[in-house]
Amino acid sequence: MERFEQIVPQEAAGQRLDGFAAAQPEWKLSRSGAQQLIEKGGILCDGKPAAKNTKLKAGQCITVEIPDAVPLDAVAQEIPLDVVYEDEHLLVVNKPKGMVVHPAAGNPDGTLVNALLYHCKGQLSGIGGVLRPGIVHRIDKDTSGLLVVAKDDITHEGLSAQMAVHSVRRQYQAVVYGRFKEPEGFVEAPIGRSKNDRKKMGIVPDGKYAYTAYRQLAAYPGFSHIECQLKTGRTHQIRVHMASIGHPLAGDAVYGPKNCITALNGQCLHAKTLGFVHPVTGQEMLFDSELPAYFQSFLQKLGKER
Repeated sequence: MERFEQIVPQEAAGQRLDGFAAAQPEWKLSRSGAQQLIEKGGILCDGKPAAKNTKLKAGQCITVEIPDAVPLDAVAQEIPLDVVYEDEHLLVVNKPKGMVVHPAAGNPDGTLVNALLYHCKGQLSGIGGVLRPGIVHRIDKDTSGLLVVAKDDITHEGLSAQMAVHSVRRQYQAVVYGRFKEPEGFVEAPIGRSKNDRKKMGIVPDGKYAYTAYRQLAAYPGFSHIECQLKTGRTHQIRVHMASIGHPLAGDAVYGPKNCITALNGQCLHAKTLGFVHPVTGQEMLFDSELPAYFQSFLQKLGKER
């Protein structure tokens, strides 16, 4: 457990307790992390519990006790990671097809989380008392491509805030059935749990807003190679949206035709481009990954562009 103490200077008088705590660089607290500690009695004002919105006075003594992190049930495993970028605050990884992001029933280990727990070795966030690998967003098991992972709460919150206002650039490439009448377009339809099959997502009236823009990159006999730009990031968004307009993803056994292309081992979908503003440095970050071998091989099998 770490313990810190700080006297409120004159210039900080009138600030809220949670904001003051989050502004102390040595404490490494995000605002929500500070609020959680305040609720648990981990941050005191003149030795007494106080509300998160308490307005501070000059000369008051603020103390904080940050608990040691409690490890997740997931174990660290030495699994190779394709790390595209890494610094003290975050890393960008290129997830292979077939790797699950989080441990769950049926996939207790061998996941990206297990690999990150080993790779980061104590550099993970522990604010709030839980050691976690900072997964900011996910992609499906059989979708390959780029993911950003936060190492601390401030970075995690900063990235999550960008996700919330749809400022993160996420471009995917996919192969879908059929050819398009128009070279580009968009699908704007709410996505939620399917009423007919709770294991699937679908377009439902009370679902969450979802927007996917698409552009045809190349046409092949019976298929199209497309690029998708996400404004939102709903579960199975591209798969559901493209299927809804008659262009399900090749290899998608859930939303595609019954005679699924089993050789693809899942949907032909790759998170190719990822861009965001670094929450700590303010630098604009942009990453691009090559199409994986399975994707390129499938395009070659489709033959020449038409």
